Amino acid sequence: MTFSLIDLQVDTGIATLTLNRPDKRNAMSDAMRAEFIDALEQVAADKAIRALVLTGAGKAFCAGGDIAGMEKRMNAPAGEVGFNGWHRQQRVHHTQMLLHTMPKPVIAAVNGSASGLGADTALACDFVIASEWGSFAWSYIHRGIVPDGGGMYFLPRRVGLSKAKELVFTGRKVEVDEALALGIVDRKTAAAQLVSDAQAWARELSKGSATALALGKNILNQSFELPANQVFAQGSQAQGICYTSTEHRDAVMAFLSKTVAAKE
Repeated sequence: MTFSLIDLQVDTGIATLTLNRPDKRNAMSDAMRAEFIDALEQVAADKAIRALVLTGAGKAFCAGGDIAGMEKRMNAPAGEVGFNGWHRQQRVHHTQMLLHTMPKPVIAAVNGSASGLGADTALACDFVIASEWGSFAWSYIHRGIVPDGGGMYFLPRRVGLSKAKELVFTGRKVEVDEALALGIVDRKTAAAQLVSDAQAWARELSKGSATALALGKNILNQSFELPANQVFAQGSQAQGICYTSTEHRDAVMAFLSKTVAAKE
């Protein structure tokens, strides 16, 4: 599949997806979102890909939603604005859920400004690593709108409710060191090695059983909303599946072989 607004590369099981509109600070247009969805679905379905790194070309990670698209929606006939907005939101939510539910580790490598939808997109990933140039702003308030890319779900889970309210209500910029202290960022590294460090981390995270990782991630993603008995129940079901996996059998047999060899 050929892309023009994103770049997708795969090396030794690690996919690196780069948002590629540097002249627009990687603002998310409808055309870019369509390519983004196709790429994410491709990565999710490819069993040879064990993890995903998401980054941006140029000086920004993602400047949020494309202003030209906003202008187009505002100029639509009054009777179509509501439905057009609803339809667009379905696409936004589908994209963010593809990141959030990806059955393998996803790392956002934030190379520059992540604003609005860009900040939400970073937090839809499992982990965030940022360079010294990384920054975050839930700047929706400056456009008279609310975070629509999952920020009102992901942000409180990283920084707490009151801090999330402050960041959303003000839309202020959060530089990388503050983001690291707040828990928005998990790791900080030098810009020159950002992507390579993210890829190395992705390899470390994805060494284990792909089956166990996908099932564990699915349950962990729900663990704040579910009561303990449901988390335990889902864990039991997942474990039953793991018992039948090739990875589990191979790991147990390898351990037993070492034990036998040690006794001999």
